[in-house]
Amino acid sequence: MTLTALLVATLAIVALTMVATLVIGRDAGWIAAIGLSVLAVLVGLRVPEVIEPGAVVREAVPWMPTLDIALRLRLDGLAALFLIIVLGIGALVMAYSARYLSERSVHRHTGYFAWMLLFAFAMTGLVLADDLVMLFVFWELTTLCSFFLINRSGRRASAPAVRTLLVTALGGLALLLAVVLIITRTGTTVVSEALADGAWQADPGFTAAVSVLVALAAMTKSAQFPFHMWLPDAMVAPTPVSAYLHAAAMVKAGIYLVLLFSPALAGTVVWQSILVSSGLITAIMGAVFALRRFDLKEIMAYSTVSQLGFIVALIGIGTPSALATAALYTLAHALFKAALFMVVGIIDQQAGTRDIRLLRGLRRRMPLTFVTTVLAGLSMAGVFPLLGFISKEYLLGQMAEPGGPFWLGLLLAGTAVLSATATFAYTGRIVLGGFTDYRGSKRPTDDLDTHRMPDRVREAGLLFIAPALLPAALGLVLGLGIVWLHPLIGAAGSAAAGQPFTATFALFGGLTLELALSLSIIALGLVVIGLRRRLDRVFERRILSFTAIDVVERIRTGSIRLGARVGDLTRSDAQPLHLGAPWLLLGALAIAAIVMAPSAGELIEPGEPLTDALMLALLVVTVVPAVITRSRLTALILVGGAGFVVALWFFALGAIDVGLTQLLVELLTVVALVLVLRRLPAVFHRVARSRQLVTALIAVGAGVAATVATLVFTGRRGISDVGQYFLDEVYVDTGGTNVVNTILVDYRALDTLGELTVIAIAGIVIMGVLGTRRLLDERTPDLDAWRGTALVRSADNTLPIRVIARWAAPIIIVLSIYLLLRGHYEPGGGFISALVGGTGFALAYLGAPTDRSAPVRWPYRLLLAAGVVVAVVTGLAGYLVGSFLRPVHVDIPLPWGGEYAFTSALIFDLGVYFAVVAIIVALLNELGGVRDRHGELSEPRDTVHVELTPGTEVSR
Repeated sequence: MTLTALLVATLAIVALTMVATLVIGRDAGWIAAIGLSVLAVLVGLRVPEVIEPGAVVREAVPWMPTLDIALRLRLDGLAALFLIIVLGIGALVMAYSARYLSERSVHRHTGYFAWMLLFAFAMTGLVLADDLVMLFVFWELTTLCSFFLINRSGRRASAPAVRTLLVTALGGLALLLAVVLIITRTGTTVVSEALADGAWQADPGFTAAVSVLVALAAMTKSAQFPFHMWLPDAMVAPTPVSAYLHAAAMVKAGIYLVLLFSPALAGTVVWQSILVSSGLITAIMGAVFALRRFDLKEIMAYSTVSQLGFIVALIGIGTPSALATAALYTLAHALFKAALFMVVGIIDQQAGTRDIRLLRGLRRRMPLTFVTTVLAGLSMAGVFPLLGFISKEYLLGQMAEPGGPFWLGLLLAGTAVLSATATFAYTGRIVLGGFTDYRGSKRPTDDLDTHRMPDRVREAGLLFIAPALLPAALGLVLGLGIVWLHPLIGAAGSAAAGQPFTATFALFGGLTLELALSLSIIALGLVVIGLRRRLDRVFERRILSFTAIDVVERIRTGSIRLGARVGDLTRSDAQPLHLGAPWLLLGALAIAAIVMAPSAGELIEPGEPLTDALMLALLVVTVVPAVITRSRLTALILVGGAGFVVALWFFALGAIDVGLTQLLVELLTVVALVLVLRRLPAVFHRVARSRQLVTALIAVGAGVAATVATLVFTGRRGISDVGQYFLDEVYVDTGGTNVVNTILVDYRALDTLGELTVIAIAGIVIMGVLGTRRLLDERTPDLDAWRGTALVRSADNTLPIRVIARWAAPIIIVLSIYLLLRGHYEPGGGFISALVGGTGFALAYLGAPTDRSAPVRWPYRLLLAAGVVVAVVTGLAGYLVGSFLRPVHVDIPLPWGGEYAFTSALIFDLGVYFAVVAIIVALLNELGGVRDRHGELSEPRDTVHVELTPGTEVSR
């Protein structure tokens, strides 16, 4: 399987599982588990290709060729190791979820599986990425997935989710700045080429800056001091989320990042200082905090923080053997921590509590769960002969000999021993507290008594325990068979070090310093376990009056208050305050225009056609009365007339596409505003004469300044080089002859896709805002005064326009399809054709006699989404010929001879058509109709039917 296919397959599993969840509920987890397992095996089969020194598998799919950005993928030993962890642990967690989740709440499970598997996709893309831009994109995707997974976990999850997002987003900004610096300095976005560039050695300042930024990004993602608080805070998420985020996904992203950049940064003083100091501080701090907790899940959270500190400190040492040891420790940690988190979920489900002060006798009642916990716990504690023992032994060896002065090795090794002792102690806290009668100094409170463990607790089913038992057992098997890991760990160490490295890990290396330190750790750990009652009394005391979570929360709330105060400075409904900035800008333009006017030549040439003067006169005729009149309807008609004059001006200048757009927009704007006017007073409120005079002077001055500036700065220059290129090469490049349309859907399709997305968002906002309006129109006039007159006979009054609409509306809509099809060659295209189609719908709407029959029964929400989807899918089809959004051209033979030059830009234009028509139909329905309590459009509740003559009714 190619790397691209691997990435696409990971994404396909997301869609497949979401559909399966709707049918089989939580059992869809088995489908996801099988899919991820198959992918993990396929990655394992490719490991022989990358175990040789320097062996790398590369693939590239162009994305933005002009910017040299592509979907570049790379598989080396380091990437293979992390992929196996991500996919393998992901498969186990998905299988575990199939029994952990409730059999009810199917739709909630759909969201759960979607975000979890998107997390797997994001991590897969992050590990495979060989492009700095793609690396950052996938990095941020992991942040978003984690936010949504935490946020959907209940009412209490909102604040922890936001705090987690703030901390990890800070790291994302640091990584973005690092990426920009690297691309600017090395001149490439390819990760492997950038890391091999000579700038790292030639420019120490650049290297130091990137070291700080990358370390900051990794520390926020891997919960290193002082950014450790988000991980325990995120424990509000379900246990499977914690098992995946904290064993294989979120926290491992930071570890992978620092290993990835180690070839360029290892040995840098700044890099080593940050990672080693932060890592060891985190290791001790997390272990001590774990000893203070009674909730098994909180103990796991702080133990994760501590264990990650060990790995980060190892990477900071930077030698090839230290980096290989970090890779081995990462694998061991993924196995035992995934198992332990899943065990916590099993205990919580079966016993109804995670508090070790309430758990009693689970060793006898849940023997298989107990065995799983012991295996995983002993590996975490570093006990022979598990994999965790080997990784801890070699960690101690690297700490004792970091390559510096003797005192440095003594300091690092001593700190590591203290942290490992605390690790052994909190492992005992987990095993003894979870499965024996824990007796601490602090008795359960009344609140805890209400959550007392049920009398009857049974062992969980085998399918529930198996996903936890498997990684725990693997820790034992791989510890005994450590030689099996030598090729993979050696290749990972070589990739991280940037030089060949041969792994020689052994289960027993003889009577060494590391063994002596391990025995000391076990002895001291047993002492701490024996003194746990006294230590509990000591730990009851709070050292500080605040926590790290309190600090983040205060920063968050303080930022909100600061933003509100800054907003208050400009938050006003007063128009002069908002118009002040444009006035100042126009004033500056006017001054610049006056200064530049002498060198601009004649602003109006003698041979200037009279068309401009005529159009200006027509504008004066429409705009001046619009300003003076007090009638809203009259003002609307006059402003619409001014828009039509502008459209005529465009036609006179030869800008047919622009003129059509202006004309159609004015038509539809008038229709929409008429629907709005019926909810507004008939006349404008009175304004003082003095204010009218001031605003008139400002308006005239602004208009004169804008006109002069336009004439001076756009003047009489000839066509630009870019414009001439479009005229000369448009047919060769795109196969079309309509320059405006080809710019929109061929040359600048990405811009158009962005604008299309904006239209979709605007449509959603319009539906939301208008959907909340009051159901009753307070200004509906009393029909009693008009009874007996022709004004109340709506069916008769709309007869002319209804007859016209009956045949004209379909013709207009068909005409819009014709304009869509010809847009690549003649004036037309998706936007203009959609506006024409919208006028057809507006005509049909205006011809309806009542509100009930007026709405156009089109699924405009679905149509709006379809427009964006069609455009995106068309863009993806561009990969067939090179890159995203590149048009695909196919010559289709015609039955009567000749060929039709088909282009996928037409399908892209169809997406634009759908979205624009949808927003027009939404405006007509939402402004004109009224929703009932079931969300359907209907006539207002105060509809009155007045019987005038038999068969005739008046609808208000």
